[in-house]
Amino acid sequence: MRTQVGIIGGGPSGLLLSQLLHLQGIDTVVLERHSRDYVLGRIRAGVLEHGFADLMREAQVSDRMDAEGEIHDGFDIAYDGKRHRVDLKGLTGGNTVIVYGQTELTRDLYEGRDRLGGVVVHNAEDVTPHAFDGNGSPYLTYRLGEAVHRVDCDFIVGCDGFHGVSRTSIPKDVLKEYETVYPIGWLGVLSRTPPVSKELIYVNHERGFALCSLRSQVLSRYYVQCTLDDSVEDWSDERFWAELIARLPEDAAATIVTGPSIEKSIAPLRSYVAEPMRYRNLFLAGDAAHIVPPTGARGLNSAASDIYYLYHAMVDHYRKGDPTGLDRYSERALARVWKGQRFSWWMTRLLHRFPDANDFDRRLQKTELDYLFSSQAAMQSLAENYVGLPF
Repeated sequence: MRTQVGIIGGGPSGLLLSQLLHLQGIDTVVLERHSRDYVLGRIRAGVLEHGFADLMREAQVSDRMDAEGEIHDGFDIAYDGKRHRVDLKGLTGGNTVIVYGQTELTRDLYEGRDRLGGVVVHNAEDVTPHAFDGNGSPYLTYRLGEAVHRVDCDFIVGCDGFHGVSRTSIPKDVLKEYETVYPIGWLGVLSRTPPVSKELIYVNHERGFALCSLRSQVLSRYYVQCTLDDSVEDWSDERFWAELIARLPEDAAATIVTGPSIEKSIAPLRSYVAEPMRYRNLFLAGDAAHIVPPTGARGLNSAASDIYYLYHAMVDHYRKGDPTGLDRYSERALARVWKGQRFSWWMTRLLHRFPDANDFDRRLQKTELDYLFSSQAAMQSLAENYVGLPF
């Protein structure tokens, strides 16, 4: 098989890049090691910054997002038992976010690829990139059952996540990794219940962080901070709801509707960046290159900014013969990635209770929250990062 761009990973990043390039007449093949049902079964982030929403529109897969997505003009931060609103729209001159589940977004991208006849190979095992170092023409190999297949291409893009093969294929003396692992996790529950609030509520509480989120007006997503020693089996539905209610401000606790969990999982928190995001003819995008704590809703959105830069760079290369965008991809993508890292780190430190925190740390945290809501400039900084910095 021959294509122009070989993409490893059939999640949102890989599918979005494939769709955008296809619309510009650039051929792609996407290799995904799981089945489509498995990919669509993953429960992930649901807050889209306005730049990501615009990319979905450019990719011609935004109809359901625009019809069903929840437009949020702001969100609440609760501490000391009181809710304080962050007016995203007012503080940023009209920008908002869209709450739309990653599962639905991925479904839309799959339907877009199907509509255009895009090539997405599922259950592709042992995917391996070859000759991307400039010694020969790049190609990918993969296995379907007992048969080994080959895809020749001009470039390889790794959108295969933190545990994928792409990043680990870059020589160790080239790759620089930055990481911090937080000593806490998030226990998340999805329930078929109406959300407790029309907008998200982030909670700083002495018992630990909590978040009230949603996927629709009949589907809610809730989180509580837990320890890394916890397992899902430790948390019955009854224990989860009791703990969540104990952390919420009184007005939310009094009106929350509880119900059986549809999905329950624990996610550890880490910050991670790999540099560079390009090694010759191999490019990294999304979780293959960087991970953030979910606190600031930057993970999926940081991946979208990678795709923005890479998509435009590929178009300039193929349509104009201009390699500048490809040459500068890593530099440009990392500049925005690190800003997203800073914001996620700051939100995480602001809202969680860390087991090693002393009285001084806790007092500083409260002072930071008090300052945030006493300063228009501080709130504006939070808001402009949350809705998405310019590409």
